Amino acid sequence: MTDHPGISAAARAAMADWLAQMKALDGASPATLEAYAGDVGRWLAFMAGHHGGGQGLAALASTSRSDLRAFMAHEQGRGVGARSLARRLSAVKSFTRWIADRSDTDATALLATRAPRHRPKLPRPLTQEGARAVLDEVATDAREDWIGARDMAVVTLLYGCGLRISEALGLTGADHPLPEVMRIIGKGGKERLVPVLPAARAAVARYAALCPFEISRDGALFRGARGGALSPRLVQLAMEKARARLGLPATATPHALRHSFATHLLSAGGDLRAIQELLGHSSLSTTQAYTAVDAARLAEVYARAHPRA
Repeated sequence: MTDHPGISAAARAAMADWLAQMKALDGASPATLEAYAGDVGRWLAFMAGHHGGGQGLAALASTSRSDLRAFMAHEQGRGVGARSLARRLSAVKSFTRWIADRSDTDATALLATRAPRHRPKLPRPLTQEGARAVLDEVATDAREDWIGARDMAVVTLLYGCGLRISEALGLTGADHPLPEVMRIIGKGGKERLVPVLPAARAAVARYAALCPFEISRDGALFRGARGGALSPRLVQLAMEKARARLGLPATATPHALRHSFATHLLSAGGDLRAIQELLGHSSLSTTQAYTAVDAARLAEVYARAHPRA
């Protein structure tokens, strides 16, 4: 908030209380809280400049739709895209609703404002052949066998279990040896059960057997070259080298392996609800993006098989 001048002390205090509630009651992650703090901070700073001074809580709760539209136009003028604008609007609405509930103010007009439409980017999964090639290739450039085994174990968890990279690197020695079904704590502290394929258990077991550092119950399972917790950047670098050798596009990232897990399950007849649970998505609409990916891939296959004259 220190980088947003002109905001009233009351508004700063209210935002701090609102963020604290989101953390305590809604389980919002640190990244979500940081993003919402930035969004609402920009909104409050804009309102201060727009009206020539910091706004009190009553004024903020009864903000007009024209004020909000002016803010959105201002942000668009700064080059902010539709997706980010939608998130900012969501943050402003949530904060305004919170203030209105506490000041007995009617915020209906502002809350009815709609976000600009945006076309969500579809996930860019690898083909099944590409995913297998990455798993085979990622260990070949490692300077030590245990590091190659480590990188292969991590990417196998991303593709074989649909884990986020933060979830894989968040595993500790207490998780080894991996069980047949693993409990994962994902975004917002949400827990889910994930089946662990024998190939993933074997890859992690091989890494653990070769790792030169003691794997304690409370310490990170995956270690860097000096024994500390493995950095996500090192996994990304291993993927970059592997995709360069394989001639894969820049979209072949660690997170693309998670997308590939979901898309390939769907292609094999997997149930959308079950895939939602495996990925830890709060909303089915997020998982439904993979149906569009699958349909797009089928269309490409059809076009190649039946080219137009």
